[in-house]
Amino acid sequence: MTDHRRPRRRGQGELEVLVLTVLREADGPATAGWVQERLGGGLAYTTVITILTRLLDKGAVTRERAGRSFAWTPASDEAGLAARKMRKVLDGEQNREAVLASFVTALEPEDERLLRDLLGRARDDEPDPRGGEG
Repeated sequence: MTDHRRPRRRGQGELEVLVLTVLREADGPATAGWVQERLGGGLAYTTVITILTRLLDKGAVTRERAGRSFAWTPASDEAGLAARKMRKVLDGEQNREAVLASFVTALEPEDERLLRDLLGRARDDEPDPRGGEG
């Protein structure tokens, strides 16, 4: 008996994650053809271009002219991309204080300590508004 089920549909953003993963493996800027080849050829070239363009619109990649085509580079590492997503969610909310308070109160104690340390370091790095050292 032959199995005629459709292949599983990928989740939203799954292809973007795959493309970003491949781009991070590159030694430098990579063409869409290179990305397509590394993904195993299961995606059409036009699909890869569409995904890269979406990532460009989201600020997740940059591109530079390479002949008649473009070479693509990740705009940040995974941590930077996650931070960008968090800011986007926060920017979409009207009550930022409530969102941040809810986020902080839901943190595990170790993550809360880490956040406090990071905020303290950021404060120490700020210049003193009175003109002295921070």
